[in-house]
Amino acid sequence: MKHILLKNGVLINEGEQKAADLLIRGERIEKIASSIEAAPSYEIVDLKGKLVIPGIIDDQVHFREPGLTHKEDIGSGSRSAAAGGVTSFMEMPNTKPTSTTQELLQDKYDVAHETSTVNYSFYMGATNDNIEEVLKTNGSDVCGVKIFMGSSTGNMLVDERSTLEGLFSQVPLLIATHCEDEATIRNNLELYKQKYGSNIAPHHHPEIRSREGCYLSSSMAAALARKHGTRLHILHISTADEVSLFQNDIALEDKKVTSEVCVHHLYFDDAYYHGLGTKVKCNPAVKTASDREALLEALKNGYFDVIATDHAPHTMDEKSRPFLEAPSGLPLIQHSMTVMLSFYHREELSLPFIIEKMCHSPARLFRIQDRGYLREGYHADIAIVDPDHTWEIAKDNIEYRCGWSPLEGFSMRGKVTDTLCNGEWVYRNNALTGKKAGQRLKFSLD
Repeated sequence: MKHILLKNGVLINEGEQKAADLLIRGERIEKIASSIEAAPSYEIVDLKGKLVIPGIIDDQVHFREPGLTHKEDIGSGSRSAAAGGVTSFMEMPNTKPTSTTQELLQDKYDVAHETSTVNYSFYMGATNDNIEEVLKTNGSDVCGVKIFMGSSTGNMLVDERSTLEGLFSQVPLLIATHCEDEATIRNNLELYKQKYGSNIAPHHHPEIRSREGCYLSSSMAAALARKHGTRLHILHISTADEVSLFQNDIALEDKKVTSEVCVHHLYFDDAYYHGLGTKVKCNPAVKTASDREALLEALKNGYFDVIATDHAPHTMDEKSRPFLEAPSGLPLIQHSMTVMLSFYHREELSLPFIIEKMCHSPARLFRIQDRGYLREGYHADIAIVDPDHTWEIAKDNIEYRCGWSPLEGFSMRGKVTDTLCNGEWVYRNNALTGKKAGQRLKFSLD
């Protein structure tokens, strides 16, 4: 069984930042110590002071397989993940066909088993009429149930109150929600069509998919969860108004209602619509600078539990269409750590805090077994980061199948240089290795 010895790294883990060596034996971390003696058979890697972090866990991605693989598939999406230090992902059910039966859900797992570079799980999708299928879901090897309380692919909009009551009262698994009130959005869109016809501009997007629509839906979901004692995780919070729905005074394990904030809602605001246009069109919409600032403060103060991407690629041809035709979604999974390092360099967030929200907290919230930390006996899911590497995001270093990024042309400081998944190098010296090391995530039911 092979050994890899990482020497002279700076480990960011469990609230600490310390110089240490780390020894990997096979798929697991065998030893962490201030100094580990090398054996002749070891692969020895001198990190020269680079950061060693647990592999990032991204709890919300869209890899488009099946049905939309011209944008992305599980193989290509997982490679982009590896290039960004993401070693585990949880993928959404709004594909074509949607993952709304146990058979269709299993099809995704079968594909991932053959093609995924990194670890994987897939949400079971809820509709207005599939609760019997949802209740068959095995919570030990499925991350949760996804409810779109705003429009999505196919028939995945769940807008009937009786259905929501049934799901929240009966589903024992974690429920993850996309919260935007559909009636509010439709009314707003009709008003803007009457005013502007087909000439609606990208900067109108946050006015159509408004803060009121977000709060109406999020507050309903939170009320249903508290009424029924449901484990609810509200995804991609985008407004200052919604912060009040969450608590920061109890332990994560004791929370019934948890929340996620995404890198693009922390980084962009509505000023970017004028330069990037539909490249920053996403749902929920990127909103005002005051919202962005409030989200960052709420994150600092413990109201948000995890940081994720909502990675949602489309081709540039699709994104270049007029506003009403251009789909919503941004490709982000390769660049989430780089984006968050910008907050570190501005001295707004510490490295241990970033790792808590991107690695530790997702593992705790979803009860993932033996991942999310640098611990002896845990899976060797590890990213190596050069925090001072200055680079420009450009077409020749973008791994997304869609070939573009809203960050293209941005000069960034800090980069993932290497990634190990289950003890295998999947990204080495700033290049993909071609290894497929992903395993199905397992979850504790306690």
